Amino acid sequence: MDNVPKRRDLEDRTFLFAQAIRAFVKVLPRTISNSEDVRQLVRASGSVAANWIEADEALSKKDFLVRAKTCRKEAKESRLFLRLVDVGSNTVNRRDVLASEARELTLIFSAIISKTA
Repeated sequence: MDNVPKRRDLEDRTFLFAQAIRAFVKVLPRTISNSEDVRQLVRASGSVAANWIEADEALSKKDFLVRAKTCRKEAKESRLFLRLVDVGSNTVNRRDVLASEARELTLIFSAIISKTA
């Protein structure tokens, strides 16, 4: 039973993801394309966390599924914008770690959706 994740782990994980994105974008080069991509990246990463909180408090199974699907969509979008941002040579590894986390979150939400549907 010790290996069973606690209910709030995903809430913490999505929060930490959004927080890590905000720290990451502070060190990116300030270019015209980055300012647009960063804006979308910050919104999408925060939306993953916010929608998971909404899903966790859903009033119905249908509401839960809609929120979980939104989480998955926003995690995918976060990964896209991570791939689009112009990074300096010293931030490539950090970007790749964050993109990997976005992919893992996408897979987690996909599993939750398939088990719930």
